[in-house]
Amino acid sequence: MLGSTHGTLTTDSRRARVVACGEQPAPAVHGRPAEPDDLDVSGRPLYCEVPDLDRLFRPESLAVIGASDAEGRPNTGITRRLVDWAGRVGARLHPVHPSRPSVFGLPCSRTVADLPEQVDLAVLLVADPLLVIEELAQAKVKFAVVFASGFAETGDEGAAAQARLTAAVERSGLRLLGPNTNLNAFERFRDDLDGPAIALITQSGHQGRPVFALQELGVRLSHWAPTGNEADLETADFLSYFAERPEVGVIAAYVEGIKDGRAFLLAADRCARRKVPVVAVKVGRTEAGARTAASHTGKLTGADAVVDAALRQYGVIRVDGLDELQDTATLLARARPPRADGVAVYSISGGTGAHVADLAAGAGLRLPVLSEAKQAELHQWIPEYLSVANPVDNGGHPVGDERGPRIIRAILDDPSVGVLICPVTGPFPPLSDKLAQDLVDAAERTDKLVCVVWGSPVGTERAYREVLLGSSRVVTFRTVANCVSAVRAYLDHHRFVDGYRSPFDEAPRTPSPSSRKARALLRPGQQLSEHAAKQLLRAYGIRVPREQLVTSAAAAVRAAGLVGYPVVMKASGARIAHKTELGLVKIGLTSASQVRDAYRELTDIARYEDIALDGVLVCQMVERGVEMVVGASHDPLFGPTVTVGLGGVLVEVLRDTAVRVPPFGEEQVRGMCAELRGRALLDGVRGRPPADLDALVEVVLRVQRMALELGDELAELDVNPLMVLPRGQGAVALDALVVCR
Repeated sequence: MLGSTHGTLTTDSRRARVVACGEQPAPAVHGRPAEPDDLDVSGRPLYCEVPDLDRLFRPESLAVIGASDAEGRPNTGITRRLVDWAGRVGARLHPVHPSRPSVFGLPCSRTVADLPEQVDLAVLLVADPLLVIEELAQAKVKFAVVFASGFAETGDEGAAAQARLTAAVERSGLRLLGPNTNLNAFERFRDDLDGPAIALITQSGHQGRPVFALQELGVRLSHWAPTGNEADLETADFLSYFAERPEVGVIAAYVEGIKDGRAFLLAADRCARRKVPVVAVKVGRTEAGARTAASHTGKLTGADAVVDAALRQYGVIRVDGLDELQDTATLLARARPPRADGVAVYSISGGTGAHVADLAAGAGLRLPVLSEAKQAELHQWIPEYLSVANPVDNGGHPVGDERGPRIIRAILDDPSVGVLICPVTGPFPPLSDKLAQDLVDAAERTDKLVCVVWGSPVGTERAYREVLLGSSRVVTFRTVANCVSAVRAYLDHHRFVDGYRSPFDEAPRTPSPSSRKARALLRPGQQLSEHAAKQLLRAYGIRVPREQLVTSAAAAVRAAGLVGYPVVMKASGARIAHKTELGLVKIGLTSASQVRDAYRELTDIARYEDIALDGVLVCQMVERGVEMVVGASHDPLFGPTVTVGLGGVLVEVLRDTAVRVPPFGEEQVRGMCAELRGRALLDGVRGRPPADLDALVEVVLRVQRMALELGDELAELDVNPLMVLPRGQGAVALDALVVCR
C-alpha cells in the first residue's frame, strides 16, 4: 500500500537544496546517459540539459561549406547574406569550396581540413551534409547548420536519411541545427531597442516573419531559432537556453511537432521556474492540421488533448493565430508583474465601453466596480449622468483638456485596478492625438499595464504610428479580442508562476512495494479479467467492493451470504470489455434463488457468445455516489497519461474528461476536476450531498503512481465506474479494465 497521497517519494537532499536556492543541478553532458538519481521511477529524466548555444548565435568565426559567388547559383545569394551578416556582427568568415581560390574577395579553403583556424560554426550549403559531418568533427567545429531538405518531411526514405544524419551528429560531438532550415538565425536584429526582448523559435521559418516584423513597431527581438526537422537541436533546447538569457523577457514559438515530450516538458518547467513566459502556436488541433505538420516536419504532433493539457500544466500559453502570438508576446515582454488583477475599461463612448467590458468579462477577466469614493472623484471631471463604475465613460469632451490625464491617473491610482484598457474605435483628431499622448504619459509614470485598442483599419494615423507605437510602455492592439486574450494570458501567467512548484522535484525515483505485487498480475499483450484488474487496484491501495470469484451456483449463494445482500453478479473473463451491453451484469439481487438463477443466466450468455470465463464475481452493491472514470494510457509522445471524468455507461457519449501528464501533484488533480463540465455533480445537486472529493483526488494520485511505475507495460487502465461516495465516505472502484502492452 502507499503511505501518503503522493506515494513513497525520495528526493536527494543535496539536489533539493540546489533547487530551493533557485539553481539547477549541473546539466548532463550531451550524449551521456543520465545518472540514476536523475531519472524518475519510469526511467525518464528529471532534469534537462541546458546547451551552451552562444557560439551558434554569436560565432566569432564561421565556415560556409559550398560557398559560391557565381552568378545564378542558389548558394551565391546565401553566401552573400552570410558575408554581410558576419561583417555586421564582427565574425570571421571562411568560404570552403574545392575549386575556387576566393569567394567575394575572401580566400577560399578547398576542404574543411584546410581552414586557417578552428571555427565555431559551419553553414552547410551542400546537398548531402552527411558526407561533411565527420570532417567537421575532426576539425572540432562546435555547431553546424544544414539547409538541405529531402529528409523526414518527405517520407520513409527521407526519415531513414535523417536517422543516419542524427547518428553521425551524435558520434561527432557537434550540435546541428536543421536540416530543412533557413537563414532566419542570421537576420538583422535591431540594436537600438531597449527593454526585455522576444526570443523566437519556429519550425517553419515563414511562420516567424510576423513576429520578427514587430521590430518595425519598436518591439525588441534578440534571437530567432528556425529549428526545421530537429535532427539534433530541438525546440526544448532553445527553450532551456533562452530561459537563462537575461535579455529575454518572453519566448514566442511556432511548433509543428514535439520531438521528445519529456524534454519539452522539462524545458517548459525550466521556463516556469525562471518565470519566463512561453507563448506558442502548436499546430495539430485538427486531423488535417496534424497531417500537414507531419508532412512538413516528419514528427508526431501528438494527440492534441494530451498536448494541450501538457502545455497548460507547465504554463505554456497556447494561442491559435500568428497575430495572437505577436500581440501576447509583446504584452508579456513589456508588462511588469501585476499589482492587482482588476481590469478597468475607459472610453469616450458608453457603447464602446459596454461592448469591451462585455468581451472582457466573458473571457474571465475581473472588472471590479470602482468604490463610491473613486466614482465621486471621477465625477469631478466627468458629468454626473455618465457611468464611471467600470467601464468609465467620459463622454468625449474631457479628453481635450486638463481633465483627460487626471481621469486616467485617478483610474490607475485605484488599488483594485491592475490593468487599464482604452478602446479607440477610430481616429478623431486632434482629440485622439491628445488621448494617445495622455495614455503614453500615464504609462510612463505607472508600473501598471496600459493597453490601447486602436480600431482604425487604416493604421497610418499619427496618433497610432508615432505616439502609441513610439512608446515602449503602452501595449497597442488592433483588435479587442487580441487585447482581451493577451491580458488574460498575462494575469494567468503571473498567477501560475507565483505559485509554481516543479512536479519534477517531488517525482518518485524508486519503485514502491506495490509495483512488485502489481507486476506479478500483468500478462503481456493480454487484457486482464475484472477480478485480476481489481487485484491490481488493490495492490495500489485503491478500494474495491467486497467480492468473491465463484465457479458454481452453490458457491455463488455462499458468497452472497458472506458479501451481504443485496449483491451484484458479473461475468469475469479476460476477453470481456463491455459487460453491460452483453447482459453480463445483474444488479440488486436479494435472495439465494435470484443468485442461482443469475449465475446460470450469466454462464449461459457467455457460452452462447463464446466468451471464456474465469468465473462469476459476486460483489457488494455500492450505491449513493457520483460515477466517475479514472484512467491511464500510454501516449506515444509523453508516455504515461492520466484521465479523470464523469463515468458510467455514458462516458463515451459525454466525453467530459480532463487529462494530465505525470508527474503532477494534488493541486493539478483538483484543477482537473474543476475543468469538468459536470463538476457541479461533485459539489452536490438537487438535494444530494457533496461527494468525497478528497477520496477522488487520492485515487487519481494512486493511478498516477501506477502509471509511472507500470506505464510502459500498461496499454490501458480504466476504472469505470469509480463510485465517489458522500464526503468522508471514500471512493470505490466498481469495475476496472486493464490491457497490458
